[in-house]
Amino acid sequence: MKQLIKSAVALSNVKLGKKLALKALALGVLFGAGSMQAQGVKVKRAAEETMVEDNYEPFTFGLHLKNMHLWHGFTVTPGPMAATNLEYNTRNKKFTFGFWGGAGAASDVTNKNGDQVGAHYKEFSLYTVYRFSDKFFVEAVTHNNYTGVEERGDVLRYWSYDKTQGYNFVDLNIGYQVSKSTLLYLATIIEGGSGDYQVQSDGSLKDSYTHYLEVKSKVWEKGDSHLSLFAGGAWSFITDKTFYTEGKGNFINVGATLSKNVKLGSYVLPVDVTAMWNPEKQKTVLQVDLKIF
Repeated sequence: MKQLIKSAVALSNVKLGKKLALKALALGVLFGAGSMQAQGVKVKRAAEETMVEDNYEPFTFGLHLKNMHLWHGFTVTPGPMAATNLEYNTRNKKFTFGFWGGAGAASDVTNKNGDQVGAHYKEFSLYTVYRFSDKFFVEAVTHNNYTGVEERGDVLRYWSYDKTQGYNFVDLNIGYQVSKSTLLYLATIIEGGSGDYQVQSDGSLKDSYTHYLEVKSKVWEKGDSHLSLFAGGAWSFITDKTFYTEGKGNFINVGATLSKNVKLGSYVLPVDVTAMWNPEKQKTVLQVDLKIF
């Protein structure tokens, strides 16, 4: 009898062990499947992130065609021109470094003999931007407009910042987006480049450190068109003339820009038309800017 009981207990233990083993196996399969599923999700996410990262293009370029080139109330060149840029942007788009170049039709310059000679518009500038936020950025630009340098009889030295040679200067700029539609822009010319100085009575040159402040605001928008108004003025705290003005300060850049995407079949061409008035020089011009890409 005792032997029979022992056999029954042993058989029961074997069945219990098999059940536990089966349960453990089932749990293991479920856990493995869950782990594989989780791993699959991770792999999928990693693949998606990789695809997003692959869309990042650090280098870009662009081309604009214009009937003339305006800048801070200046008509830099009155004839047709092409403007190109090549730039690098970090992945977070906070930092930009680029080159900007312009080339255009010929205009007259006066050489050292007092004669009028033709010279094509030529510019190659460098710029860098750091964006602290969506509203605030700092920019530095070295402007190198060497139009007519050799035609005037000067020696062309690209990295020369000689005050009296008159084609290289640097400005430091700050931009602040006051609201969704309004931007404040302050530019300061550094070290008296390209004629930003005043001749003293003893013949020495005093740097003006000209400041230029512009307010631009979008006032109308419908569909893919919008109209912006702008006003800019220049002044110096140091000298009685500035880079932009004959006096200590004045409004020099007032006008409006209408922007519209023009559809040409399947191609969309962004176009800006700017009407600009310089109150000090009493000049009015109309610029058309076509962004080819």
